[in-house]
Amino acid sequence: MTLSLDEKFMRAALAEAKKAFEEQEVPIGAVVVCNDTIIARAHNLTETLKDPTAHAEMQGITAAAGWLGGKYLTDCTIYVTVEPCAMCAAAIGWSQAPRLVYGASDEKKGYTLVKGELLHPRTEVMPGVLENECAGLMREFFGLRR
Repeated sequence: MTLSLDEKFMRAALAEAKKAFEEQEVPIGAVVVCNDTIIARAHNLTETLKDPTAHAEMQGITAAAGWLGGKYLTDCTIYVTVEPCAMCAAAIGWSQAPRLVYGASDEKKGYTLVKGELLHPRTEVMPGVLENECAGLMREFFGLRR
């Protein structure tokens, strides 16, 4: 997959993050892509649903599995604006998604801080796609709350 396609789909994830921002949710967005087609769009809904597991990735995985009619996303790429937390990385691992693309790193809660394999062993990870834009949205959101 070319970087330009990764950027295209990350922009779709950023659009979801902006929806979260407008809804007073932490602005993280995700899209799930299968055969160069977005099959799921999601953003954080933890405040709206009063559910600490309602992260963008979890919402996207659930929607994609429903669209595909099965629990495995073996032909999908998951795009998320911020590095997944350990919970979301484990869910991505269980989904067997072969590719994860994320924008900004999460130095406090990102899965890369956890020892051990959370993703499926064959999952390819592409960090840093549109990193500045993804991180900037997070900074803006939290800057307004401090």
